[in-house]
Amino acid sequence: MSNPTDEPTPTPPSATVRNGPVVSREEFDALFATVRTWGRWAPADRGAWNRVTADHVRRATALVRSGTVVPMGRPWDTVSGPDNGKPALHYMSDLGDVEPPEPSTHKDFIGADYHGKGVSHLDALSHIAYRGRLYDGGTARELVGAGGARFGDVSALGPLVTKGVLLDLPAVLGNAWLEPGQAVRAADVVAAEAALDVNIGEGDAVLLRVGRFRRRRELGAWDLDAAGAGFHVDAMPLLAERGIALLGSDGDSDVRPSPVEGLNSPVHALAVAAMGVPLLDNLDLEALSVAAAETGRYEFLLLVAPLNIPGGTGSPVNPIAVL
Repeated sequence: MSNPTDEPTPTPPSATVRNGPVVSREEFDALFATVRTWGRWAPADRGAWNRVTADHVRRATALVRSGTVVPMGRPWDTVSGPDNGKPALHYMSDLGDVEPPEPSTHKDFIGADYHGKGVSHLDALSHIAYRGRLYDGGTARELVGAGGARFGDVSALGPLVTKGVLLDLPAVLGNAWLEPGQAVRAADVVAAEAALDVNIGEGDAVLLRVGRFRRRRELGAWDLDAAGAGFHVDAMPLLAERGIALLGSDGDSDVRPSPVEGLNSPVHALAVAAMGVPLLDNLDLEALSVAAAETGRYEFLLLVAPLNIPGGTGSPVNPIAVL
C-alpha cells in the first residue's frame, strides 16, 4: 500500500524462518555427504553442467512455441540501498568533446563487485568452499588466490542451453510474494510441479520465484542478508535426485535467516560445493512469471552465457528464457 506521497513505505520483515526446522551442523554434514557428487565428472570444474548433452539442447529447443523472449537480468544498479551494499559502477570515459576525426565517439566504463544482492550473476564452482574444500575436494586456499581461481572458474563453464523450469511459488499459493524468511521445502517443490504442470528432470535449470521484486516495488527495499525467502536445505536432496544442472532465484536460493546452526548460506554450500550446481542469483523473474501465466507454460528454453573470465569466480549475466 502506498503512503499519501505515493512513495513506497519500507516494511522491515521479520527475521524468523517460517515453515522449516532448525538443522544442526552434524545433520547438515550428513546431508552434504548424501548429495555430494565429487569424482563423478570430467572435467570436474564444469560440475553438473556436464549433465547437459546435445540431446538436452535439442529437447529444450522444442519447447519454443510463441518465440517470446524474456530477459531476466536486473538493470545495472548503481544506487546504494539496503539490498545493494556494493553498488555497480558506470561512468563515461569519452564524451566525444575532444576535437576528434569524424565520427566522434562516446565510451563508458562499467564495473561491479557482483557477488552481492544488487547484480544478476552466476556463481561458478570456485565461489563457494565448505570446510575449506571446493567442489570435487580440492583445497580452496591452494586453488584460489590473488590471481583468481585455478579450478572451477567461470571460463570452464562456458554457455549453457537447456530446459528451464519456473517454480512460481507465489502463483501456486495465490499470493503476490513469499514473505522474507519463508522457506520452500521439498513438499513445496513437488506441489508446485503438480500445480504448474512441470516435471524437473536431469539437466534442467530450476528457477525459484519468491516475488522479491514485486514486494520491493510495492513495499520498498530491505536487507536481504537479514531476511529473504528461499529454499530450505531439506529441498536439496530432491533436486539432487532429479539431477538438475543449474539453480537460480530472484533471491539467492537460500532462505534467510539460515535454518542451519552456525552456517550462513547452506543452500550455496550444498548446490555449489557438494553437488557442483552453479547458481543464478538476483534474477528479475517478474516478466517471466507474467509470460508463463499468460501461456500456461512454466517450461522453456533457457540460455545462459557468462562472461569468459579466466580465473573468475562467477560473472554478471542476463539469462534469457524463450517460450
